[in-house]
Amino acid sequence: MVSRLAILSPHGYFGQSNVLGLPDTGGQVVYILDQVRALEKQMRRDLHEQGLDIQPRIVVLTRLIPDAGDTTCNQRVEPILGTENAIILRVPFRNENGEVVPQWISRFEVWPYLERFALEAERDLVAELHGRPDLVIGNYSDGNLVASLMTQRLGVTQCNIAHALEKTKYLFSALNWEEHDPEYHFSCQFTADLIAMNTADFIITSTYQEIAGTDHGVGQYESYQTFTMPGLYRVLQGINVFDPKFNIISPGADAEVYFPYTDTERRLSTLHDDIDELIYGAADQDARGELADREKPLLFAMSRLDHIKNVTGFVKWYAECPELQEKANLFLVAGVVDPEKSSDSEEQQQCKLMHELMDEYELDHCVRWVKACSDRNFNGELYRCIADKRGAFIQPALFEAFGLTVIEAMSTGLPVFATCFGGPFEIIEDGTSGFHIDPNRGDAVVRKICDFYERVEKDSSNWDQISKGALDRVEAAYTWELYASRLLKLTRIYGFWKHISNIDRQETRRYLEMFYGLLYRPRAQKIEA
Repeated sequence: MVSRLAILSPHGYFGQSNVLGLPDTGGQVVYILDQVRALEKQMRRDLHEQGLDIQPRIVVLTRLIPDAGDTTCNQRVEPILGTENAIILRVPFRNENGEVVPQWISRFEVWPYLERFALEAERDLVAELHGRPDLVIGNYSDGNLVASLMTQRLGVTQCNIAHALEKTKYLFSALNWEEHDPEYHFSCQFTADLIAMNTADFIITSTYQEIAGTDHGVGQYESYQTFTMPGLYRVLQGINVFDPKFNIISPGADAEVYFPYTDTERRLSTLHDDIDELIYGAADQDARGELADREKPLLFAMSRLDHIKNVTGFVKWYAECPELQEKANLFLVAGVVDPEKSSDSEEQQQCKLMHELMDEYELDHCVRWVKACSDRNFNGELYRCIADKRGAFIQPALFEAFGLTVIEAMSTGLPVFATCFGGPFEIIEDGTSGFHIDPNRGDAVVRKICDFYERVEKDSSNWDQISKGALDRVEAAYTWELYASRLLKLTRIYGFWKHISNIDRQETRRYLEMFYGLLYRPRAQKIEA
């Protein structure tokens, strides 16, 4: 029986409105909220079939941020919309003197606060649920570490979801850890990852290559098998990727929000004037560029504005290809347009680079750049309006752990060109339900897009064929109903396995506790100092 779940996501702004696009806040928030809704429905069905009159409870534990701006992240408890008994429970970070830390903190800087957060969050969770949860799910490196600390004390089943492990994002990040440590604190993060992935009872990934990589690249978890951080430690057997604790369960997109553009009865036509103004309106402090030709299809990109997402890289490719400029306009929903409105140094840098590119190549007539929008219903209809104009979605990231926006775009019937590094490589069947692109070869990317639109100009059914292929692919493999059913089955299986094999884990647990106390904790405290 599984009736009480705890889901951990400490960093960033975790809320239901006005948070998407803020620093360190994006797909993970959407993933968890959709996950909660799907899990509650499935838990209710399972409990009913078991003949039990029990209401399932789900608590999302995150950080309370007093200086929360126009978000709700300063509220201790917030009911989750679309659920009956699921809530967001926020617990503040405290400094070494016990004082509440009021401001947002980068995901790379949270390590000194997690141990105390885990203790206080555990206390509040047990009080809220009137007992222990049946399962604790950690998210990202910080949430997984907190889940490890919590489940060791509570003696309950632990599930880890990485979303993205930073180790494979940065070239030679382990060997050059000292160079990166002042900014990214990889020594703490990689140590936390090792502890969490070895204490977890089971691990959920969205794709196979997240575990074991491909013929051309190392998997995120595979990269932890053997590596060296010179002067710190050498890992001989960090994780066994053949361990049966690894499971692939791909998420989906909310079918109530992201549905096909052809479903005219459900379309949100009241938003069309606002969407038209967003795309073709005048430039202001939150928008740059005015599209001169409204008849061209739109190449649409929507993501955070950071180096890994490579939005500025795609703008440069587009700027250097007059042929593509003739065939399509570029519409970007990314970060902020005014760098002064961001508190994230990487976002500020990318924002300035975007302005430099638009100035240098004089792109204001064919590129429209607007700030990120956090309204999912609006974004869902925006995808469909782009599809109405026979546009395409572009995801040019240098690496994408999964690619939730790819699923969202495909769910609306929008053809997608997405990076071949990471989740989109498995999501998309190249040439059938979308297209793979290599972010290291910009000339080949723009050529592929140009070739597609040349075929569409000759025969519009080429666009329809890819659109239908995208819809079919999502329906077959990427729905939240499939996700929730599989996750709860695994919870029961691994919960039983934890119960009968606990003795065999004691040696590993003692070693990890030593690793935590002698290596992780001193380094984390040093960050705060």
